[in-house]
Amino acid sequence: MLEPTPVFPPDLIQAATALLAELRAQGLKVATAESCTGGLIAGVLTEIPGSSDIVDRGFVTYSNEAKAEMLGVPAALIAAHGAVSAEVALAMAAGAIVRSKADLAVAVTGVAGPGGGSAVKPVGLVHFAMSRRGRQNVHQELRFGDLGRSGIRLATIAQALTLLREAAGPAR
Repeated sequence: MLEPTPVFPPDLIQAATALLAELRAQGLKVATAESCTGGLIAGVLTEIPGSSDIVDRGFVTYSNEAKAEMLGVPAALIAAHGAVSAEVALAMAAGAIVRSKADLAVAVTGVAGPGGGSAVKPVGLVHFAMSRRGRQNVHQELRFGDLGRSGIRLATIAQALTLLREAAGPAR
């Protein structure tokens, strides 16, 4: 029988494995709220055997309606700032914490391309938000440039894992 092709690149598997070990050592659970990655952050975490004691749930909220219905992001907020915005990313992360048993939640919303970009919100723009119970939510905006759809999504997964690892650490 042929060995199956890995779903994710080895660097992401290593990052996810290290993150899960860190979270497990601290007794923390995680949730994801994903738009442009379509569930791939939860996917790489659950690729690791034994992840079920750490990963509480993942919300794939690709549409604006899903963001509102599943995470409680106000439609007025989306209308005012657009789905790809700091405000919506922060609301997604906060909603994931409220609607889960997780201690940490990461949210991502961006323009993966190849279309959908504009001068203000170009392809490769991604807004990240981190929420940890008892701490202030954190936002980060990255502009990866046009790495191609898969490249942008993989870069987004890697950064989300980094942000989760940082949030798992002691308060700053």
